[in-house]
Amino acid sequence: MDHGDSHIEMAKCSMNMLWNTQIADTCIVFRGWHITSNVSFFLSCLAIVGLGVAYEYLRVFQRRVDVKIARSLRAGSNGGGAVSVPPPDEQDSLLTTRVKSRNVVAVPCAARLYRAFLYGAAVFLSFFLMLVFMTYNAYLILSVVIGAALGHYIFAGQMDPEAVLINLGEGKGMSCH
Repeated sequence: MDHGDSHIEMAKCSMNMLWNTQIADTCIVFRGWHITSNVSFFLSCLAIVGLGVAYEYLRVFQRRVDVKIARSLRAGSNGGGAVSVPPPDEQDSLLTTRVKSRNVVAVPCAARLYRAFLYGAAVFLSFFLMLVFMTYNAYLILSVVIGAALGHYIFAGQMDPEAVLINLGEGKGMSCH
């Protein structure tokens, strides 16, 4: 048995807390996603762009699901399941829910579970992209931004001007979830 000078050099993940453009030995989110070459870095950037596009698709898909559920609730309830909610007044705290509608209808359990699953997936994906952003690597940050912009361009090509004007100021913007 040879116990001499033969030892394997293990590559280490580099952790930068400052703006950087490092490529080799960058680890993205966890040690298993270790960049060892320019090709793997480029493919990782493409994967991150894909995650950004997927997140934007998920946001649009969530809104479509909500609209579908709202339409079925409106069509299915003839006022029987609606609960009257008074409009907010000056005595309401900032923590109370703002309700623009006068009628609130309970969402069926299956639809609530589906909405909760989609919400959880969106939260996971948004925080994952935030962790990528927190590598402070300029190329990875650019990949996140390109993915978000590309996804928004692809999936947000239509707009309902009335809905936008009614919900003025209540958009998600650049929130994590």
